[in-house]
Amino acid sequence: MKINQLKSRPEINDNAKLLKVYTQFESLITELEGLSLPDNVVDTINESIEQLNMTSNDRLLKETKKEQSKIIKLIEKQLKIVTINHYRNTWMALGMVVFGLPLGLAFSTSLDNMAFIGIGLPIGMAIGLAVGTGMDKKAQEEGRQLNIEISI
Repeated sequence: MKINQLKSRPEINDNAKLLKVYTQFESLITELEGLSLPDNVVDTINESIEQLNMTSNDRLLKETKKEQSKIIKLIEKQLKIVTINHYRNTWMALGMVVFGLPLGLAFSTSLDNMAFIGIGLPIGMAIGLAVGTGMDKKAQEEGRQLNIEISI
């Protein structure tokens, strides 16, 4: 099955933010065209593209971000394919919450000074970055990584 094409919109060149997001979505679709995807995944991608093609320009930015996020989650869950630095970005936030806050709480409690609660956040961020970078490297070695980095 073939992935549909996005409608060309020359009028979005005036809005730099919209142009960046729309171009990024086009790049994602181009990357996915190079893969052999199951029919149900292609159907979902085509539905997202049709939704965007019918969207008016005033709601296009929000809809493009929503559909892009939906497609990325779909290919990650069903095909285990991720974008560049996907795990790094995910684990950076998780590291701050899962490791950083408890470490900061432990420091502040042991030193009897609540000012040290924030010291755990950079430590947790570093741990999260290390874990995420390792997972990204593994995904790249296994050929499960698209050649595109998504910045939302």
